[in-house]
Amino acid sequence: MSRRAAGRRRAALAAVAAVAGLLGGLSGCTGDGRSPVEIQLPGKPRSPEEAIRISPEDNAKGVPAGGPLSVSVPEGRLERVRVTKVEDAQAEEVPGAIAEDGLSWSPDPEYGKLALAAKYTVDAVAVDGHDRRQARHTTFTTFVPEERFIGYFKPENRSTVGTGMIISFRFNRSIEQRAAVERAITITAEPKVEVAGHWFGHDRLDFRPKEYWKPGTEVTIDMKLRDVEGARGSYGIQSKKVRFTVGRHQVSTVDAAAHTMEVRRGGELLSTLPVTAGAPKTTTYNGKMVVMEMFDVTRMNGATVGFKNDEGKGEYDIPDVPHAMRLTASGTFLHGNYWAAPATFGSENVSHGCVGLRDDKGGGSDTPAGWFFDRTLVGDVVEVVNSQDKTVAANNGLGGWNLSWVDWIAGSALT
Repeated sequence: MSRRAAGRRRAALAAVAAVAGLLGGLSGCTGDGRSPVEIQLPGKPRSPEEAIRISPEDNAKGVPAGGPLSVSVPEGRLERVRVTKVEDAQAEEVPGAIAEDGLSWSPDPEYGKLALAAKYTVDAVAVDGHDRRQARHTTFTTFVPEERFIGYFKPENRSTVGTGMIISFRFNRSIEQRAAVERAITITAEPKVEVAGHWFGHDRLDFRPKEYWKPGTEVTIDMKLRDVEGARGSYGIQSKKVRFTVGRHQVSTVDAAAHTMEVRRGGELLSTLPVTAGAPKTTTYNGKMVVMEMFDVTRMNGATVGFKNDEGKGEYDIPDVPHAMRLTASGTFLHGNYWAAPATFGSENVSHGCVGLRDDKGGGSDTPAGWFFDRTLVGDVVEVVNSQDKTVAANNGLGGWNLSWVDWIAGSALT
């Protein structure tokens, strides 16, 4: 070996010894037996599943509405997280935020629960401690309930109603968690007014203000019933908004003893019409009733409301009753009458509990019944006084105005 080569060999050995000594002096700083070289040099990249941890697991089924739902990384930082509910070709993103340290993502606390019977996707991108980027895509589906409930409601969307309109929900299943269901239905009005709910049993919930609505009020019904548990294992399916407008103020007072009906709009008398009310043995209810439905013509059969003859057939069966306005669920109508003698109206009570106005067969436009029908809205109030009968029940039709405000709000599950 030449002198020059030997010198180079000695220099190389000295350098190795110096490095070894440096490492030896620093090895105690690691605390885990690894050398700094092992710590500083990039190791084997983690798999996507190890680098980005997502809960629920990929392809999980039956996930509860309460989650858990989270995304995290053991090191580095999350760059992007997107959680999406996929339904009917529409995507709804779940709001959330990455923590300040970049190690985790969680949904917005105000978001609430996940939707039931829904599919979700999770897309996350992260950078590890060595600036290596990883991405992960997962899916999961939430719990699918066997039982669902729905609320059938009045009034119709975008309708214009009278000032006595009561918002009424009839549920197709018995509701045991009444507070949760009532809380999920929000009624707002412009101008603002307090609106309260009142339960009639376990399948009906009505809403009304303390007094009649003011004309021109815009009312919004916000139903957030989807995934609300109404009874054990039974969840709502509705998530929608309905709006209606309150029209002019009209209240008509039927005096059963005087055989008249005074029609007032905005407090001013429009007309006094002759009527026939319930006969002595089939009297008309007293109290405030609200027009629920209106029919140009309808069939009325006594058998459907308990008026049967000895043969079990209806005491009456009229196939073409004109200008019919339903006042109660039990069958009280204010309607046109063409079969009674004209002298009956204003002098006798001959009906089976309804209030009759003189009319022509087929419905006349210039008759008292036609005149009133053309000036009536669903939601108008008809009040009967001086009848030899009890006050109509609050749950018979939209009879809630017969309860005091104190009694009304006592029927709320939120009181």
